[in-house]
Amino acid sequence: MRWDDLFADLETQLSAAQDAQFQADVSDLTRAERASIELAERLLTAKGQTVALTLRDGEAVHGVVVDAAVQWLLLGASGPQTLVPMRAVALVSGLPPRTSTVSEVERRLGIGHALRALARDRARVIMDYGAGEVTGLIAVVGADYVEVSTSVGAMSAVPIDAIMRVRSAV
Repeated sequence: MRWDDLFADLETQLSAAQDAQFQADVSDLTRAERASIELAERLLTAKGQTVALTLRDGEAVHGVVVDAAVQWLLLGASGPQTLVPMRAVALVSGLPPRTSTVSEVERRLGIGHALRALARDRARVIMDYGAGEVTGLIAVVGADYVEVSTSVGAMSAVPIDAIMRVRSAV
C-alpha cells in the first residue's frame, strides 16, 4: 500500500511539473507572437472603427480608419479625410484587441503611392509639415519630396519625412 501512495505522489508531482512547463511555454510563445505584430497590422484590423492619434508634433487627430498600410493611415469615413504617415504617429488610442496580417501589397504601398493617388485625382490638400502648412495641389511626388502648387506657377517642395498629415481641403 505504501508503494502505491509513493508512485501516486510521484505521478502527481510529474503531472504538476508538466502543467507548469506547458503554461510557461504558452506564455513565452504568446509574448513572442505579440512581439512580431506591427502597429500597421493593428490599424488594419481597426478599419471601420474610430481611433484617436497624437502626432509627433503634439497635434491630436481622430477619425474612422478608412484604410491603412505599413507606411500610412487614412482617417475619415465621411467628409474631409486625413492621410497620416505612420512615422508621424506618437500615440494611438482605440485599437481593437485583435490583429490581422499585412498582405504583401499593403507592405509595398508606401506613402508615395498614396500621395501620387492624390496628385492623380488633383485633390486640393492642406499639407502639415510640423512647422506650418501649405495648401494647394500636389504637382510632383519625388523619391523623398512632394511639390505642392500653391498658386499659378508657385511651387513649394516639402520633404516626405517632414509631412505630419495631409488633409483634404474642401
